Amino acid sequence: MDKSIFETDFYKVLFRPCGDLQTNCYIIISKKTGNSLVVDAGMEAAPWVASQVQNPLAILNTHGHFDHVWSNAELKKLWPKTPVVCPYEDVFLASQDRFMQGQPICDVDIMVGAPENATVQVFQSTTNNIGRRNLLQWEDLVTEFICYPGHTPGNSVIILWHQDEPEKKVMFSGDFIFYRSIGRSDFKFSSHGVMKASLQEVLKLEGDMPVFPGHDAFTRLSDEKIFIPRWIATM
Repeated sequence: MDKSIFETDFYKVLFRPCGDLQTNCYIIISKKTGNSLVVDAGMEAAPWVASQVQNPLAILNTHGHFDHVWSNAELKKLWPKTPVVCPYEDVFLASQDRFMQGQPICDVDIMVGAPENATVQVFQSTTNNIGRRNLLQWEDLVTEFICYPGHTPGNSVIILWHQDEPEKKVMFSGDFIFYRSIGRSDFKFSSHGVMKASLQEVLKLEGDMPVFPGHDAFTRLSDEKIFIPRWIATM
């Protein structure tokens, strides 16, 4: 088993950078049940995930870019009953090869934040969904998707905690905020203005926690709040 990068009395977090773009894939394992969640299974992540867990509770995506969802299809073949979960406005990215990279096709089972009877459609980044919160609980592990669009239309962070230890939260920030940096907003379906509004919104988020981004080194929310205003000023 890989060494955990974060651990409490109730759960631990494993990670490995995967694929040509070194996208960070995370596995959260409940110490109470032994069951797990997978976050952002990108290119070449499936063999590692399969070596660490059995029948995960869910495959979670912070957003729909191909380097974060690439292995969804392979994991879904291994565990057909495990739901693939993605923010609603990014489902069209996660389930289709929009950037023509050869992304394996995989349907999304749970569209986070979708209205009733919603269908998959193409979205542009707007502020309509900024700050939207959706709680999803997987046995004793609790996740909250908070939408911060701009990098993608439905780009979200996933905050996680154990139901018996709500004070020890962690954030999986995808490509929204990094160690001393922020995600790009110059892609198709991205928006500089919406990204700026999302960065202003995340400054309002209360509390501190470790931040595990989609690429590169880990950080803390309190540290990045010092640097985010500098990025806002340049946009």
